[in-house]
Amino acid sequence: MAALGALVKKAWSVRRAVVLLGAPLALLPVLLSLPAKEGRCLYVILLMALYWCTEALPLAVTALLPIVLFPFLGILPSNKVCPQYFLDTNFLFLSGLIMASAIEEWNLHRRIALRVLMCVGVQPARLILGMMLTTSFLSMWLSNTASTAMMLPIANAILKSLFGEKDTSKEMSRENEETQDLAEEKEITSDVLSDLKKEEEYKNNIWKGFLISIPYAASIGGTATLTGTAPNLILLGQLKSYFPECDVVNFGSWFMFAFPLMLIFLLMGWLWISILYGGINLRGWRAKKSNLRVDAEARAREVIKEDYQKLGPTKFAEQAIFFFFFMFAVMLFSRDPKFIPGWASFFAPGFISDAVTGITIVIILFFFPSQKPSLKWWFDFKAPNTETQPLLTWRKAQETVPWNIILLLGGGFAMAKGCEESGLSVWIGGRLHPLEGVPPPVAVILITIVIALFTEFASNTATIIIFLPVLAELAIRLKVNPLYLMIPGTIGCSYAFMLPVSTPPNSIAFSSGHLMVKDMARTGLLMNLMGVLLLSLAMNTWAKSIFQLGTFPAWANIHAENATSLLPAVENVTLSALNKI
Repeated sequence: MAALGALVKKAWSVRRAVVLLGAPLALLPVLLSLPAKEGRCLYVILLMALYWCTEALPLAVTALLPIVLFPFLGILPSNKVCPQYFLDTNFLFLSGLIMASAIEEWNLHRRIALRVLMCVGVQPARLILGMMLTTSFLSMWLSNTASTAMMLPIANAILKSLFGEKDTSKEMSRENEETQDLAEEKEITSDVLSDLKKEEEYKNNIWKGFLISIPYAASIGGTATLTGTAPNLILLGQLKSYFPECDVVNFGSWFMFAFPLMLIFLLMGWLWISILYGGINLRGWRAKKSNLRVDAEARAREVIKEDYQKLGPTKFAEQAIFFFFFMFAVMLFSRDPKFIPGWASFFAPGFISDAVTGITIVIILFFFPSQKPSLKWWFDFKAPNTETQPLLTWRKAQETVPWNIILLLGGGFAMAKGCEESGLSVWIGGRLHPLEGVPPPVAVILITIVIALFTEFASNTATIIIFLPVLAELAIRLKVNPLYLMIPGTIGCSYAFMLPVSTPPNSIAFSSGHLMVKDMARTGLLMNLMGVLLLSLAMNTWAKSIFQLGTFPAWANIHAENATSLLPAVENVTLSALNKI
C-alpha cells in the first residue's frame, strides 16, 4: 500500500508539472488567432481556467496571476489590477467571515443546532429535517464547509445513539454468517431473519440519509444571503464592474429573492431524501414502531439533551454575539431594502454600502468585553486593573478566517476588469449571434443545467468567474435584463450534488466512509433537476418584481450602446489579423 501511495503521489506530481508547463505552450495559438489585446486577455483567462479546473496551482495562487500577466502582456496596468483585490465587495465578505469566527469562538452555533434538534423531535425524518434546517441556517452566515464540519459530529453522535456503531462491510458479512449459522442451529424462522435484514437495511439507509442531507443543506443554505457563498459576491462585484449604474442587487433584495427559493428547495430536498432513505415510509406510515426503534429514539433524545446541558448556562459572551449577529443581519437587510427607504437614506447617496455596514459591526467585536462589565469597578480605586478579553481577538481572526477566499474573489474581479478593458467581452458578444433566437426562459434552464454540470467537476468560484462575462454579453444580445441570466448562473454554481469532489461539504461527508459514489449520484441527480426547475420558477415569478426583470434596464442599455459602437472596430481588427495568418 505504501508503494501504491508513493506511485499515486508521483503520478500526481508529473501531471501537475505537465499542466503547469504544457498549458502556456498549448494555448499559444490563441495569441495568434485573435486581435492583440483581446487575444492576450483570452490567453490569460483560459490559462487560469485550466489551472483552476486541474488545481495544478492552489486556487488562490492562480487568482494572483492577473497581477503578473496583465501588466506584462499590456492588458491592464498594475494600478488598475491590484485595487480589484480589495473592492468593497471583498470587505463585505470579510465582515461575514469575521462574524462567523466570533460565533464559532463562543460555540453559539452548537447551541443553536442542539436547540433546534430538541425542538423538532427524534424520529428519523424529523431529525433529518432538523439537521437540514440548522445546517442551511448556519450556512447562510458561516462557510458551507464550516457548517458541514460542525454538524457532522452531532449527526454521528445521534446516529450512534440510535443504532450503535456503524459496521464495516467485513463486520457485516461476518455477522450475516453468524446469523445464518444461528438460524441453522436454533431453527430460527425465516420471518425473524427477514425482520433482522429489514432492520439492518433500515439502519444503513437512515445513516446514509443523515450524512447526505448535511452537505446538501449547506450548499442550498449558502445561496440565501450575499455573504453565504463566494459566487454570490462575485456576481455583485462583476455587476459593479460591467454595469456601474446597477444598484438593484444588495443584501436585502437578494435575501427577499433567494430565501424563499432556499426554503422551498430545502423542503423538496428533505422529502426526497426522507423517502429515498426510509425516513418517510409511504407504504407503512400507519405501522406501529418496534420497541427497538422506540428505545433508540429515546436514547437519541437523551444524547441531544446531554450535549446541550454540557454547554452550561448561556454565557454573557454568547448573548453579546447573538445580539451583534442579529444587528449584523438586520442592518444589512434594512440598509436599502428597495420597497421602502432604508436607513442609508439618512446619509449622502452612494456613500454607505453593505461593506460599511458589515465592517462597522465586526469592529465592535474586537473591543466589546466577553465578561459582563461591573459598574462597581469604575468607582473602586483599589480594584485591580486587569485586561478584559474582547469577544474576538485578532489572533483568533487570523487563524480562522480563510484569507485565500479573499484573494480568489479578487482574482475574479481582476479577470472581469481585464475582459472589459481589453474589449474581450465585446468580442465574445459578437460571437453569440446563433443564440439570439433562444427564448429567454429556455436560456435560463440551459444556462443553469450547463453550469450545474460544469461545477460538478470544477470549483464553483472558478466556474462563475469564467461564465459571468459570457452571460452578461449573452443577455445584451438577447435584449433581456442581464440579471435574468447572471443570477441563475450564480445560484446554479451551488447546485453541485452528484459527486464527492463537487464541493468541499460533499467531500467531508463522503470521507466518513459510510457513503458510496452511487449514493450521491442517484440522490444528487434529482436534486440537480429540482434545483434547475425551482430556480427557473423563481426567476419567472417573484424575481421579476424584485429585480425588475421584465424590462431592459437603462444601466444595461448604456453598456450595450458602448459595446455596439466598439463591435465594428473589433470585427475589422479580427478580420485583418486572421488575413495575416
